[in-house]
Amino acid sequence: MQADLKWLDDPQTFRVNQLPAHSDHQWYRDYAEADQKNSSFVQSLNGQWRFAFAKDPQARIKDFYQPDFDTADWDLIKVPSMIELNDYAQNQYTNIWYPWAGKIFRRPAYGLSPDDQQEGSFSQGIDNTNGSYVKHFDLKPALRNQNVRVRFEGVERAMYVWINGHFIGYAEDSFTPSEFDLTPYLKDVNNVLAVRVYKHSTASYLEDQDMFRFSGIFRSVELLGQPKLHLEDLDLTPRVSDDFKDGIFNVDLKLQGNGGQVHIKAFDAQGNSIVDEVQPAAEHVAVHGVKVQNVHLWDNHHPYLYQLFIELHDQDGQLLEVVPYQFGFRKIEINADHVVLLNGQRLIINGVNRHEWNCKTGRCVTMQDMEQDMATFKENNINAVRTCHYPDQLPWYSMCDQNGIYMMAENNLETHATWQKMGQDEPSFNVPGSVPQWKDVVVDRARTNYETFKNHVSILFWSLGNESYAGDNLVFMQKFYKEHDDSRLVHYEGVVHTPDYRDKISDLESWMYLPPKDVEKYLQNNPDKPFIECEYMHDMGNSDGGMGSYIELIDKYPQYVGGFIWDFIDQALLVHDEISGQDVMRYGGDFDDRHSDNEFSGDGLMFADRTPKPAMQEVRYYYGLHK
Repeated sequence: MQADLKWLDDPQTFRVNQLPAHSDHQWYRDYAEADQKNSSFVQSLNGQWRFAFAKDPQARIKDFYQPDFDTADWDLIKVPSMIELNDYAQNQYTNIWYPWAGKIFRRPAYGLSPDDQQEGSFSQGIDNTNGSYVKHFDLKPALRNQNVRVRFEGVERAMYVWINGHFIGYAEDSFTPSEFDLTPYLKDVNNVLAVRVYKHSTASYLEDQDMFRFSGIFRSVELLGQPKLHLEDLDLTPRVSDDFKDGIFNVDLKLQGNGGQVHIKAFDAQGNSIVDEVQPAAEHVAVHGVKVQNVHLWDNHHPYLYQLFIELHDQDGQLLEVVPYQFGFRKIEINADHVVLLNGQRLIINGVNRHEWNCKTGRCVTMQDMEQDMATFKENNINAVRTCHYPDQLPWYSMCDQNGIYMMAENNLETHATWQKMGQDEPSFNVPGSVPQWKDVVVDRARTNYETFKNHVSILFWSLGNESYAGDNLVFMQKFYKEHDDSRLVHYEGVVHTPDYRDKISDLESWMYLPPKDVEKYLQNNPDKPFIECEYMHDMGNSDGGMGSYIELIDKYPQYVGGFIWDFIDQALLVHDEISGQDVMRYGGDFDDRHSDNEFSGDGLMFADRTPKPAMQEVRYYYGLHK
């Protein structure tokens, strides 16, 4: 198969040769590696890559992926990083509008009619900047003679991949991992990995989030080796008895390879064994219905985690792979009075929306950033986070498990500008809506979100996306979650614009920025769904004034779940001002980025350098009333 530039224009082509999404488990050669969290099966490709920028698809460098192509005079670019922050392209912040609005006339393919394919919309787009990346590497000895895949943890926005001159695959969905099998074409030494990243494709319509519009390889890239017997997917489904005294342990494994044995072990936090079972290796291995007496339940105050180990042995008993994974027992439900309960007790969300942000590196956040954010949550009585509006880096989910932070795990979906124009609902070309050509791509985004993060006890809600109106395709997304996961609730706010879908989408009544008096009006009128504010207290300016009016509703109405403040951190970039000689924060509009939404990106509880604003005092006080 050869790469086709026209895939950029086609919403029905969003993954080519991409490996199916699977659980986010890590695997190690032995327990010593697992203890050190340093797997010899992993080879990082982060660091300096050769790079060439092109202003549009027509200016792209052809055949750059050939092994003998000379890139000696190309620039060097750090991976991960953003192309724009390396001074190759314009910084632009915009909230609702697409970046090309008012400059280039575009409509989503099939959005206006079933015959309107919008051919050439992005494959010939004069604004479709792109970067060509090349990495030369030798395969480290520990990965030789094994199956090897490459994992891109995050790439904005459409990516073509080659290895040693052979086309490997294509991927969209910027914020979830993309994996490709390199095995048939790898060599021990002198490998050439080539990647072309386009800023725009039909995926751009689905990723209209309120943020700076960057592009590039912005999360880690790794090679992943696997032994001859390998755990491909881990599916943990622990359950809690109706009286909340006992747990039921269930696990399903998908293996690659055959022969040998699987040893499944699980322990409580004190090291007491709760599961110890050996089975012959097979494509599917399951352990179901193991009773865990006097189970320790997981919640914000007691984030109790059990420890699982999966050992894979060959036919001679040699350990080939060990997979550690922490898990917890908890039960979320809506009772007959339409109150959300966690482990039989009313759930109260003291939440924030959190963009991934670093004022120097944009969306390339570090472990230090995540650790600092988690500490800020703890200091200010924040017990919940909405991953607005895309999946976050892999470590964040485990950190929320370990720290008892309730998660609303959101799909990478927002199509705001296709249905709202100048503040008015006008869905004339809304996607995904009920347009059949956009169904598979959004259901795939639900599938990828679910499959990657399904084992995390902290996830209480799946969120279908943000501000994308509603239609049949959102119903299909809801149906996917309901068919695959009965242990969590499903959320979507945009259905408030389309009441005909209210009974088909979302377990919760969800509004954005609904004033307290209107929230109370809903709660007084025999509500048939619990109420949650997925965004409230839009934090521009110097305070969260009026927050107490929302918090009072918690004491008056058990059907009120609480909400997530918009938002946690300013999106601003630290730059050196040549006039003043000072390092200063710059927002939308400060980069000659017309159009933009100016300081609208400055609505966090913290400045972009993670200094708390005065508003954080308000949050600490009010959220502290219902810890």
